[in-house]
Amino acid sequence: GGSYPQKNAEILSSQYGINLFLAGLLLTFAWAVHAVGISKSHLLSYLITLMLIQLLWMLWYLCRSCTQRRLIRDKDTHAGARWLKCGITLFAVITLILDSFKIGYYIDFSNCLSPTEGIFPVTHAVHTILQVYFLWCHAKDVIQSFKTLERFGVIHSVFTNLLLWTNGVLTESKHQLNEHKERLITLGFGNITIVLDDHAPQCNCTTTTLCSIFSQGIYYLYPFNIEYHILASTMLYVLWKNIGRKVEHHQQNKTPFKFHGITVGMIFGLMVLTSTIAIVVVYLIQIGGSKIKSELALTMFYLHAIFVLALMCTAGIVALLIYRLEDRSLDNSKNPARKLDAELLVGTAAGSWLLSWGSILAIICAQGHPKYTWYNLPYSVLVIIEKYIQNLFIIESIHREQEKVNDDIKTLRIVTISRGSTLSLTPLYKEVYNGRAARDSGDVPCLFKGSICGRENDGAGVAKEEMTQDNSLVMHSASDFSFYSRNSVTNNKRRILKNIAAFLFLCNLSLWIPPAFGCRPEYDNGLEEIVFGFEPWIIVVNLAMPFSIFYRMHSAASLFEVNCKT
Repeated sequence: GGSYPQKNAEILSSQYGINLFLAGLLLTFAWAVHAVGISKSHLLSYLITLMLIQLLWMLWYLCRSCTQRRLIRDKDTHAGARWLKCGITLFAVITLILDSFKIGYYIDFSNCLSPTEGIFPVTHAVHTILQVYFLWCHAKDVIQSFKTLERFGVIHSVFTNLLLWTNGVLTESKHQLNEHKERLITLGFGNITIVLDDHAPQCNCTTTTLCSIFSQGIYYLYPFNIEYHILASTMLYVLWKNIGRKVEHHQQNKTPFKFHGITVGMIFGLMVLTSTIAIVVVYLIQIGGSKIKSELALTMFYLHAIFVLALMCTAGIVALLIYRLEDRSLDNSKNPARKLDAELLVGTAAGSWLLSWGSILAIICAQGHPKYTWYNLPYSVLVIIEKYIQNLFIIESIHREQEKVNDDIKTLRIVTISRGSTLSLTPLYKEVYNGRAARDSGDVPCLFKGSICGRENDGAGVAKEEMTQDNSLVMHSASDFSFYSRNSVTNNKRRILKNIAAFLFLCNLSLWIPPAFGCRPEYDNGLEEIVFGFEPWIIVVNLAMPFSIFYRMHSAASLFEVNCKT
């Protein structure tokens, strides 16, 4: 009887959130296309209002939690992992630096900017600080009281962050598009009409040097702000899905990250990361300088990306083959966080798949092909294959049950230390593992009688124990060898998987850097714009690129979790 109104509350809150988002999305689009009667101040006023409402809800929730701190609350142990909280904190700190740059920019141009452009970064900074604190303290909560009200509060927070993400993506994309239009002429595409979309203030800056630092620095910090808001929205969405959920009370094994055993993967991954940073720096310097320099920059980018993607495909195939050789069951229990991770991997991968298929079609259909465009074909094909393989590896990894150490073996280790002799416990170890010695003799090992061997009948017991040791060492020598060989093979597989996860983690971070910081051959290639038309292709790129960028960061986060669990 109680589930019906709660289901209604879930449907109503989701519809409220979607309408909130659609209204903001249309307002953002209207500002982007210079719609009549819509200015940036209208968009910022809407976003400020949403943030203030979320701030009021978070303060109410924190106060209520403080008054009820003695109550035992249900927690979702899979939600809000510590490494995820640390990641969002790092992005939040850089977002605060971005807000300070925006405040400085507003002060320098205060004569011709709307007051909302000064209020927005201040409100956003307060919103960021309180939201990060809220997520650190309550991301694992399973809310069981005021469920209807909390559903609306949480879903409001989810879509507020999505709108802030959309605003950041659009602002950063417009800046990238202006730079791209200026570079097209150097590549010889003079037949494309160049019209800059300029939203610069129509007045002089009070301090020229500071204005230049603020205006340029803002766009280098936007990628971190974009990642911050999308991570916050995903964590809040898991919190919303957990409202009213019945949680199974079981102890989750802690899986801390360790550098031990992943040296090879880290070395190769760091080599890829270092080379990628160098490629991005050279690309940004060379592109747009001249036609020859731009073509060399594009060729260099494609060759490097082809090599890295081929390595990632190979590593992913090896990992999947190891999984096929193992016989381990999958964990199919209800887990909103894990389900969302899998859906985001496949959903956001569609962004880069769209771009890759567009490039493949452009290469096939184009009448003329500059030499550097042919490298785009294997690059686009590898992007599709690599994400397909990587998604399989990550989704299977997060669904695999962790290996559990036998409790009897743990007990034996304790007894071994207390006795001070590992040799004397050899028969008992095999009795626990194989259960044969106990069955043959008909006796129950003294380990399971609640006492340590030798506590009673010291003289006779010791002699009998020594005879048992000699017999057991002979009887179980073959099983000893089999056990240790199986252990060795398992450990080797586990070490290989950890190295692959570490390598792919650093590779995904490496492939996140180029598009996030302006190295986008989809813009600069020029061939797709001739085949599809400038405006249609730019729209496709601007829609798909944010998902492609988020995919790399989300994959890196998922691979970090895989490394910890393996």
